[in-house]
Order: sequence, then C-alpha cells, then structure tokens
Amino acid sequence: MIMKSKTITLTYWGLWEEDATLRTILTDFETTHPNIKVQYTKQSPRQYRERLQAAIERNEGPDVFRFHNTWVPMLRNELSPAPKSIITAEQFSRMFYPVATADLVGGQFVYGMPMMIDGLGLYYNEDLFATAGVTPPVTWEDVLNIVPKLTVRNENTIISSAIALGTTGNVEHFSDIVATMMMQNGALMTTPTGKQAEEALIFYKKFSTPADPVYTWNETMDNSVYAFASGKVAMILGPSWRAFDIKQISPKLRFKIIPIPQLPGNTVTWASYWVEGVSTKSKYPNEAWELVRYMAGKDVVTKFYAEASKTRLFGEPYALVELADTLKADSYVGAYIAQAQTAKSFPLVSRTFDNGINDKLIKYIEDAVNAVGQGTAPTAALDTAANGFQQVLEGYGLTSRTAPTTQ
Repeated sequence: MIMKSKTITLTYWGLWEEDATLRTILTDFETTHPNIKVQYTKQSPRQYRERLQAAIERNEGPDVFRFHNTWVPMLRNELSPAPKSIITAEQFSRMFYPVATADLVGGQFVYGMPMMIDGLGLYYNEDLFATAGVTPPVTWEDVLNIVPKLTVRNENTIISSAIALGTTGNVEHFSDIVATMMMQNGALMTTPTGKQAEEALIFYKKFSTPADPVYTWNETMDNSVYAFASGKVAMILGPSWRAFDIKQISPKLRFKIIPIPQLPGNTVTWASYWVEGVSTKSKYPNEAWELVRYMAGKDVVTKFYAEASKTRLFGEPYALVELADTLKADSYVGAYIAQAQTAKSFPLVSRTFDNGINDKLIKYIEDAVNAVGQGTAPTAALDTAANGFQQVLEGYGLTSRTAPTTQ
C-alpha cells in the first residue's frame, strides 16, 4: 500500500502585494510541490514589525514573512538561517549585490533573500529643465550650478524651487538623503560626528538657508512629492515607488529618474529594500526556505515583475545581478539598477514604520538638522545625535558593528 505524503500549509505574510499579483506564482510553486499549500496574507505596514514579532512569540506567526533589510538586528531571534542545502553564503554573494551580502549574510549563513532592490533616485521635471536650459546633474557641483537657474523667486518668496532639500518636515526621505550625503563624504554612520559628517549636514542645510546663494526651499513649501507632482519643484530624491504617487497626482507630468548626484572620484548610493525570511518558530523550516529560494529565482521575479506591471507602472526592481541588463534602460527603474552595485545601507530609512531602529535614529537626525536651522553649531548638534545613536545601537546589540563607509 502506497502512503500519500502529508500536505502541509505554509503561511506567508507580505506587505505591499495583493494576493492576485502573487497567486499565479504561488500556484506554480504548489504545482511543483504538490504536498505544499501556501496561504498568503497582505499585512498593513502600520505596526507590522511589532505584530510580526508578537505573533511569532506566541507560536502564531507566519512561516515566511517580508521584512526590511535594516531590520535584521531587531529580528535576530525570529530569523531562521537558510540550510546550506538551499543556499550558501558564497552562492548568495554571487547572486545578489554587495549590499545584500552585507545586510543579510552573517558568518556562513543567509538570513533572508530579496526579490527586489530600491534606494534613492533623482527625479527631474523635463519641462522645467528645458525652460531653464539646463541639463540633468551628475555631481553635487552640477546641482549647485543649476539651482539658481531653476529657482523662481518673488523677492523672498519662492515661487518655484529647484530641489527639495534642507528641511525635515516637508522633504520626504530626508533621513535617507542626509545619510547618503554623509556616507558619500566618508562619515562613519555609527558615530556621525567629525568633519565629514558636519560638512554633509551643512551642505544639506544650504538649500533652505535664506542667505545662501542656493537658497531654494523652506518649510512653507508643500510636501516635496506633491510639490514635484504639481510642478513647483524641479528635482526631488526618492525611491522608485514614488513614481506611482506622482503619476496618480499628475498623470501628464513629464519627468525622468536618474542616478543621484555624486562627489568627484567617489560613488556611494543608497539601498532600501524588502526581503523574504523564515521564522525560527516555523514547523516546516526546510519547506519554508524552499519557498523563499523559489520566490527569489530568476523565472519567478521576472514573472512577478510582469504581473505587477499589469496593474501599475512597473514591478519591483530586480535584486538579481544577472537580470541587471534587462532593466538598466527602463525610464523608471533603470537608475536604481545602475546604482545597486555601489549601494550601501544604514537604518535611517524613512517609511518602514518600524517604531524601532529606523524611526529612533531618524528622530536624532531630524533633531540635528532642525537644531542647525535654529542656530546650533553643527558640532554640537551632531554630538547630541551621536550620543542618541549610541544608545539606540547598544539597545540592538550593535556597539561593535561598523557602518558602511566610503573608504
């Protein structure tokens, strides 16, 4: 008598994708793994990290779940390492960009696999650039040169801004931007003090300082994404998915996304992306990791991109190095793929809603930017931020970890 193998059900918590977008992919997996069913649930991003950890603690959590690349220190007790029969650290490093290895490989083990990569791109308004007769910037020096040509002022009132930089309340992703500027300038992010960090902070503030020649933005301006969609600012920095918001607000706006400006002789870009991982409490860790490995594969992510593109402008930019050439020319995501090789990460990522390492560190950077705007010396503002950073990082066991640097 032949015994039928037992059918198991894997629970999978996602964040951004509807079940319909993933269903054909999951059905394909179930077809090739007839003893496995996958139950997918799209979660709300609000308090997701706390709900996830609480559910796992109660043995009621998912087998597979999505998490942010910066969350590894917070999820150290919840992330199951991949069996080496599924993927080794060496295999992982060949498949994905260096930042993913830095974020997700510990020792000889892999703790998550990304289906996508994202970061910061420079959005620019084609019509405003054409009217001003300027070309898109490549370096920060280029930005300084074109800001006066793109800024329209009526005495002290800014009618149209060149770029949304310098404030915190109305510049979306300001913490990602400041962190990138600091890393481009060689600052050590775990202790953001000293000349390199101060120079970056001062540079960020230039654009909202009335006495500065490149004054082009202030706290009275609209939210930066809305201002860009409304044609009130010529450039913003943001992740790829901001294109969805902009197109929804202003479907006919002509804009392009290019790599972010750099300092001469030094290229550092930003990484912020979501990852699939397996719970330490999963009853079926091998099968769960089989699903994660399958989801991150070439055929699946390309099909996933195509499925997502049916209902929006584009899918999730590929995390796999071997697929880079297929998207590098794309007008929306090409810039993010082009930058992935030089991308670095640090937990100053906006809109992860983690109520944890990102949100806590962002508050210290926000206070530092605002303090300088109110006349505090950059050295003092960053000393306060660095003390706060130390407390937060110690709380997550990161005292000995060095952040990415440009050296």
